[in-house]
Amino acid sequence: MTADDSFGRLDDDYPAYTMGRAAEMLGTTQGFLRAVGEARLITPLRSAGGHRRYSRYQLRIAARARELVDQGTPIEAACRIVVLEDQLEEAQRINAEHRRAAEASEPPAA
Repeated sequence: MTADDSFGRLDDDYPAYTMGRAAEMLGTTQGFLRAVGEARLITPLRSAGGHRRYSRYQLRIAARARELVDQGTPIEAACRIVVLEDQLEEAQRINAEHRRAAEASEPPAA
């Protein structure tokens, strides 16, 4: 990982957006953000004053849940789907790493 990669990652995880700004960016309501928080899809950090703060990563997750809700999926089901999609993506990434490692350690075919 280069320094540029790590700075980009910090930006994705930094809780920079207030609830109002996050809702505006997603084109949704603050109530929707509270609902995905209650469903434990995302857990916003709290400022010293107790206000919710969201990261870019959390906003991407909330946006995916909103897509599903807009298609008629109940919010609890949408949150579960997003979690499962995330788990599948992680498993596929791990499998690809293992496959590359196995291919690198195989002796060349004669």
